[in-house]
Amino acid sequence: MAAVPATGGEHVSPVGAQEYAARWARAARRLGFVPVSAAETEQLLLGHTVRLARALAAADFSAAPAEEVGQALVAAHLTEPGLLDWSVHALGDRFCAQVVPDRAGLPETADRIAALQGALAAGFARALRNRTLTQQERIARSAWQARDQVERALRDSEARFRAVFVGAAIGIGIADVNGQIVDVNQAFAEMLGYTIEELRQINVAALTHPDDAAGMWELYRELIEGHRDTARVEKRYFRKDGSAVWTDLAVSLIRHDDGRPRFTVAMIEDITERYELEQRLRFQALHDPLTGLPNRSLFFERLGELFHTAGPDRRVGVCFLDLDGFKTVNDSLGHDHGDRLLVVIAQRLAECVDGLGHLVARMGGDEFVILVDGGAGLDDVVAVAEKALAAVAAPAEVGDQQLSVSASVGIVDCPVGETTASELMKAADTTLYWAKGEGRGRWAVYDPERSARDLARSALTAGLPAALHRGEFVVHYQPIVSLLDGAMIAVEALVRWAHPERGLIGPDRFIGLAEETGLIVRLGEWVLGQACRDAEGWRREFPSARLVVSVNLAARQADDPAIVDTVAEVLERTGLPADLLQLELTESAVMGSAGEPLHSLHRLAALGVRLAIDDFGTGYSNLAYLRRLPIQVLKLAGPFVEGIRADDPATGHRDERIVDALVRLAHALELGVTAEAVETPEQVERLRALRCDTGQGRWFGAPVPAEEITARLRREGTR
Repeated sequence: MAAVPATGGEHVSPVGAQEYAARWARAARRLGFVPVSAAETEQLLLGHTVRLARALAAADFSAAPAEEVGQALVAAHLTEPGLLDWSVHALGDRFCAQVVPDRAGLPETADRIAALQGALAAGFARALRNRTLTQQERIARSAWQARDQVERALRDSEARFRAVFVGAAIGIGIADVNGQIVDVNQAFAEMLGYTIEELRQINVAALTHPDDAAGMWELYRELIEGHRDTARVEKRYFRKDGSAVWTDLAVSLIRHDDGRPRFTVAMIEDITERYELEQRLRFQALHDPLTGLPNRSLFFERLGELFHTAGPDRRVGVCFLDLDGFKTVNDSLGHDHGDRLLVVIAQRLAECVDGLGHLVARMGGDEFVILVDGGAGLDDVVAVAEKALAAVAAPAEVGDQQLSVSASVGIVDCPVGETTASELMKAADTTLYWAKGEGRGRWAVYDPERSARDLARSALTAGLPAALHRGEFVVHYQPIVSLLDGAMIAVEALVRWAHPERGLIGPDRFIGLAEETGLIVRLGEWVLGQACRDAEGWRREFPSARLVVSVNLAARQADDPAIVDTVAEVLERTGLPADLLQLELTESAVMGSAGEPLHSLHRLAALGVRLAIDDFGTGYSNLAYLRRLPIQVLKLAGPFVEGIRADDPATGHRDERIVDALVRLAHALELGVTAEAVETPEQVERLRALRCDTGQGRWFGAPVPAEEITARLRREGTR
């Protein structure tokens, strides 16, 4: 047999389809009467098999072909309920692997199979119901005709009606306008487990399920009052043994000749199996197959209902929970242990809110959520979160392992009228991220102001690449002045972001973001190139000034093996002599460097570039290690210099001794010393007395554009 092409490039397995159709045909003949030969049945079902396979493999998926197959089964008189049950289970158990093996294992295959199962069952049930309705309508017409012809052939008509009434496969019952049963056929009696005589003594109301009583009475009242002649519903009846049976009920009103209601004729079909199948399919669609908890679809359905029906002042709370380090369990013990642990955690979470009316759902992976509906306030939601954390933290026996895990919880609580379902879950997700960042086994509460700051930070992060591309960054320069004679001998290049909407943004707000995203390398290269171009311009215009430009080098740049080539290329392109470029690295970036980073520092020094350690004194330095580094300058951290203030003699004296020790150490290693954050004349005098070489800070000048440095050089050159 030739391969059957399926939409999307996949193919139906000819052998698999033939074998599947053969088993389907054998099941049909085993489970009930089949009106055609075995070969004809197999050929018919082979066509349906191929049709289902093409629907499963289609690029644009639709379950409609499965519904049409269900209808076709009824049209072919393959209506045995057992055959429907076999068909639905076989479609889920073996169909994909046998008939469309290319689809096996694809993420969407399970959802498509479930949709095809539901559509097949729905099509089968709908066709069977329509056929039954047609029979009911035929019976009703016969009854009316019998009544119209009673004067001419009363006895024959009665005989025919009685034959239909007694022998009908569906239940037929007649009741008066008060609900008292007048007569039923055998099918009706067997469906409810009574005898015909017993039912003739019962009022219809006694058979109605309590949950349906109000709606059924309203429907019955409309009938007996003559407001409608027919009605059709799906409802439950009580059997004699107390169990319930789901039925498809069609009720017609019989009137007197003058139009007054006289009787109601009910035709009922037992649809219990179909209803239970639909409920099973719905449960599977709305519950997590591993833990049995409601899944994210059911959670959002309930959350949406709450927002739709609750008043604006009703409070809603969410505890969004994620296990800490769950990946380690999967990686070390295997996914089987991880799944079993998830089952234990799910059961504990369900038990810890049992009786409180809260919904616990698994959102996927190791994430769970608890919906706290109608709590009195934040304290109630926090109490739920703490119970959940305690439940998770208890050791769990999984196989031969005792596992202990913790969880982080994001908490949101607010009135329904102040948010939406999507905003609530977005806030919960954000808060969970906060809790994760603050450590294990804890909860965090949503803070709108913090969220706004995070959003602003995210917006800056997202805008960094485009800003660099559009040239929105500028370089300002802060003077570095000799403490001996006050001359400007260097400048530090400091990048600023000229944001089109937020104005000039300082590096403290975006440098960290650039480091996190890796953009710091490209940004650093741009700053280096710009600073070297400006410095070369100053050298050409003021050759005697020998102004050094100092550029910060981020840790990622220092670790980049290409950093030496990058610096060399920039110097060659701009023409700046290497000794007029100083690269500043943080203490943590250079202390303890080994291998390639340390090798890169020596290669940079070999180019003639000056190297400086920025913010010295704030890290965990191995001072002896300084001897191995090819550096020329130590820049003292601002806090030590800020401490040298006349308004706090005790602190100033202590910090002054620290600065004195650092200056002596640097000079002993033949290193120059630059003091940062110099803001007062008193600091200048004390630093000069301590033999500090250069100073930098507001006292000597704030960071300014390159043009202002040029103007300052001109002023100093005319003195």
